[in-house]
Amino acid sequence: MKIKITLLSILVLFAITDNSAQEIWPTNKGDLKIYPIQHASMVWEWNGLTIYIDPVGNPAAYKSFSIPDMVFITHSHGDHLSMLTLEGIKAKSAAFIVPQEVADKLESQFKSNLFILSNGESTEMMNMEIECVPAYNYPITETSHHKKGVGNGYVLTLGGKRIYISGDTGNIPEMNTISDIDLAFLCMNLPYTMGIDDAAKATLTIQPTIIYPYHYRGTSGFSDLDKFKSLVADENEAIEVRVLNWYGK
Repeated sequence: MKIKITLLSILVLFAITDNSAQEIWPTNKGDLKIYPIQHASMVWEWNGLTIYIDPVGNPAAYKSFSIPDMVFITHSHGDHLSMLTLEGIKAKSAAFIVPQEVADKLESQFKSNLFILSNGESTEMMNMEIECVPAYNYPITETSHHKKGVGNGYVLTLGGKRIYISGDTGNIPEMNTISDIDLAFLCMNLPYTMGIDDAAKATLTIQPTIIYPYHYRGTSGFSDLDKFKSLVADENEAIEVRVLNWYGK
């Protein structure tokens, strides 16, 4: 998603949110607590770790959380990567898990504990298995907002739970390789990622236990999440769609 980012636009677009909203999931290494922040940004607390995913926006939105131990960034667009936010949350000592294009744009202060992973690569750290999966617009065109092989989606296995974070992607053929997912965070906003029909098809391919729509504000407003729920339920009632408070309402 290409937008001109200024400090004022960040403060307006990413309002301070209520960090009391959360999901809590038991794992074999303690509870996983999930806090939606805004759009594609979230914070997890698990096994003594504070994990930030695509942190952007006003650093005050993160004031109730500890300094991050890990930061996952899916790609370099301004609604997923912000140096101002990283400075504000004091992330310089965190482990950064990023694709190469993000590593190239990170300021030097955030590179002391940097792990660059590409699509198809995996690693293990801090009692967590990390798999990088493709995230790109489909079908592929010259004008695609997200090119194949540039950004990452992540499948994280922690405490026996497998969690998929889509980043910015379409309903790509590689969805067939993403399996045994307990929780999934799936983007859906046109023209930057995919519409609700493709998002429903992707969900039915992955078949997670729980699907969380996120990143669902596009140029024409919010995606129709009620219709998305219906599309999923019509084909597989066992998949639960849960909508969190990503946009302050």
